[in-house]
Amino acid sequence: MATKSAVATRFQLRRGLGEPEAALYLGLGSSKFRQLVNEGRMPRPRLIDSRRIWDVDDLDAAFRGLPIEGDSGHEDDDPWSRVSV
Repeated sequence: MATKSAVATRFQLRRGLGEPEAALYLGLGSSKFRQLVNEGRMPRPRLIDSRRIWDVDDLDAAFRGLPIEGDSGHEDDDPWSRVSV
């Protein structure tokens, strides 16, 4: 029987991440990630029994909501606002 770590190394795509993985996913250290969660700037985890798991979709949405350097807050000034999806 394969161990959890052996399977995890072969299966790279995961929907739920533990705190260290969620921080790494966003390019942050664990302490900065924890601070952002406590401030409400990053999502709170989901719970599976007592285990805390972050949904990558929640992380992506929160990351997209972060301010962009140099953004004036006016949609007209943002060339990406004119890109249709």
